[in-house]
Amino acid sequence: MFGNSNASADTSAASSPSIGSRFSQIFGSRSQALGEAPPPPEDNEPTCPPVSVRFGASTLAVGLPGKPASGLDLRYQASILRTARDCTLSGGQIHARVGIQGRIIAGAAGAPPTVDIPMRVALMQEGVTSKVIFTKAVQTPVALATDVSYTDFSMVIEDIAYPVPKGDEGDNYIFYIGFDPAAQKPAPRTRGRKH
Repeated sequence: MFGNSNASADTSAASSPSIGSRFSQIFGSRSQALGEAPPPPEDNEPTCPPVSVRFGASTLAVGLPGKPASGLDLRYQASILRTARDCTLSGGQIHARVGIQGRIIAGAAGAPPTVDIPMRVALMQEGVTSKVIFTKAVQTPVALATDVSYTDFSMVIEDIAYPVPKGDEGDNYIFYIGFDPAAQKPAPRTRGRKH
């Protein structure tokens, strides 16, 4: 969807009230719900691209094997609720972190105890032709709550680094995030017994 890069991330996921603790420790009140404008940069912060959810990638619906992910065949659906980002300048490069908070809702077909959430962040330079500056796929396991119908999760994608944009090029930079099922690691194959 965004490219081929695949890597791990610093992530946290849980169903407890402290789900957003790492997210909040890093970003404080500098996060935004989907559709909200990002907070203005602080005085010592370089221009930090806004975060936008890639069209069609704000939800991830998973159904039973070979079935459509809807109705009675839906196992679970994950959605992005909030985003955050911050940037620092170091050694001629901008180092950024992008935070994502979301929710997983169990479906009628019954969700597994743990699910892997595949996500991608891509830094794009928009214009007449779009240019990929950085892209990274991450995946985090989330243990689903058994006593409620939904589980909140959060992840912080760190180690994003890119050269300082020339002139006003940075005004056209934007972080795109979204679920990326193509980046999911394939399930290990079970070997059948020989007869």
